Amino acid sequence: MELSRRGLFNWSVGAIAAAAVGGATWKARAAQFFEGALPWRSAAPGNQRWVMLIDLAKCDGCGECTRACNKMHYVPPRQEWIKVYEVADNPAAGPYYLPRPCMHCDNPPCVRACPVGATFKRTDGIVIQDNDRCIGCRMCIAQCPYDARAFNWAEPPHTPEELAQPYSPDYMYPHRQGTVEKCGFCPHMLAEGKLPVCASACTMGAVYFGDELEDAVTNAKGETLQLSKVAKKGAGYRLLEELGTEPRVYYLPPANRKYPAPGDKVSHVTFYRETPV
Repeated sequence: MELSRRGLFNWSVGAIAAAAVGGATWKARAAQFFEGALPWRSAAPGNQRWVMLIDLAKCDGCGECTRACNKMHYVPPRQEWIKVYEVADNPAAGPYYLPRPCMHCDNPPCVRACPVGATFKRTDGIVIQDNDRCIGCRMCIAQCPYDARAFNWAEPPHTPEELAQPYSPDYMYPHRQGTVEKCGFCPHMLAEGKLPVCASACTMGAVYFGDELEDAVTNAKGETLQLSKVAKKGAGYRLLEELGTEPRVYYLPPANRKYPAPGDKVSHVTFYRETPV
C-alpha cells in the first residue's frame, strides 16, 4: 500500500498523540494506587553530594568489588550491580578493565521514565530504587544507557539472613520477583561514615568515594585526592556524558598502569566483555 508524504505525517502525529495519551493514562491509573508527590523521600540525611572516582590505571580486574557487593546485598546470580568489563578501544592501545556501577546521574533518564516514582533522585546525588512502589514495567531499564539495572523475572534465590531483614530501599533486599534493582552507593554504609562496599573491598585502591562539596575522595587504602585537581590533571571523564545524563562516577584513563594488561596473566574472574563499536 502506498502512503503519501502528507498521509505519513498525519499518521506520525496521530501515533505521537496516542502515545502521549497512553502515558498520561498510565500515570493517572498509577496515581490511584500510589501517593503522588513524596518530597520527603528525596531528602537525604546529610548535606553531602556523593561522587565516585575510578582510577583505571589501578584496576587489575580482580572482581573483588563485584563479589563484595554481591555478598553484602545478596544479589541474585548474573544480576551484578557493579560489573567489571574488559574493554578494547583499539588494537594499538590494548585492553583494560573498567568497573561499571550505577552512574547516579544528575539528569537521570530512569527517573523521568518511571511512571510511579519507584526510582528517584535524592538531594545527596544518589538515585534510589524503591521496590515497594515498583510495578515491573521496566521503563527505567529501557531508558538507562549504561545497562546498570536488572529485572527479577523469577523469584530470586534467598538465604535466611536475607529474609530476616525488613525491606529497605537503602539496601534493596529481600529481593522480589517482578521488580527492578541496581547499585545504590550503599546509603546504609554512608550513614555510618563508611565507604561503599565496592570501594572498601578494592585491594588496588582503584575506587575512590567522597563528597563533591568537599572536593575530596578517598579509597580503601586511606589515600585522599582532591577531586577537581586530579580529574583535570589526569584527564578525567564520565561515560557517555555527551548524552547529558551528568553521571556522578568519574574515571581516570588507564595510563601508566599499575598492573599487567589483560592477556598478560591468567585471571580467575569471569568478565563481561565489551566489544568496541
